[in-house]
Amino acid sequence: MTDSTLDALNAKLDRLIEAVTRLAPSSPPETDISTADCFVWQAEPGYLEPIAKVNRVDIGLIRGVDRVRDILHDNTERFALGFAANNVLLWGARGMGKSSLVKAVHAQINASGKTDGPLKLIEIHREDIDTLPKLMTLLKAASYRFILFCDDLSFDHDDTSYKSLKAALEGGVEGRPANVIFYATSNRRHLLPRDMIDNERSTAINPSEAVEEKVSLSDRFGLWLGFHKCSQDDYLDMVNGYASHFGLDVDPEALRAEALEWATTRGSRSGRVAWQFTQDLAGRLGKPLD
Repeated sequence: MTDSTLDALNAKLDRLIEAVTRLAPSSPPETDISTADCFVWQAEPGYLEPIAKVNRVDIGLIRGVDRVRDILHDNTERFALGFAANNVLLWGARGMGKSSLVKAVHAQINASGKTDGPLKLIEIHREDIDTLPKLMTLLKAASYRFILFCDDLSFDHDDTSYKSLKAALEGGVEGRPANVIFYATSNRRHLLPRDMIDNERSTAINPSEAVEEKVSLSDRFGLWLGFHKCSQDDYLDMVNGYASHFGLDVDPEALRAEALEWATTRGSRSGRVAWQFTQDLAGRLGKPLD
């Protein structure tokens, strides 16, 4: 074999090695947990993405849920201080501040200065629930305490990933790490469609056992905090709170009339509707909501 043939073969091998290297999955970037207080879990390739500016509102602007706010705050504070605390399911009416409350309480705990180090909030997407054990393994060796947060958690008829969540929360040999707690929001108290539960009840050989299997996921949450539709007075209180906080100069009677009309056109009253009205009002007044 001539030298020129060997050189050509070596060049082809180099190109082949380079192509294979490009196809290989890249290693996930290293995350310094001390760089931020909030992260998003990126299941593929498996790292924590720091969030510099968190989308949240001041806890004082979340109205009409005083009792559940205090319960969530106390549970979170106990956990942050190293004491026993429960996983929490915030369920109920849409737009009543479930996810906003989780983020606001987290910020309030860290601002209080009572803990030795900052409490970390990590959001995990609903579709990545089956990677929860991998994330917990990553966190258990860290020196911080973590809230794992899943917004709008629910499961469909053919979805079996809820079994992985059950084991990760309170099941399995190892159990949940002491420095990790799980908060979830959902419109459903049992996280599964009602017709799915009813179907199990009507078709299973042992209906009670089938239903127990489906609803036992919610039992992994020690605290169930219910959010219900707000009254007109609560809705107007939310609107007034936003208007005052952002300095929107509007005649009180005009503000009330416009807010009620807005709710009527939407067909509902909630914290989300109050916020959307405030955004519209601020836009019409030429003011940003910073």
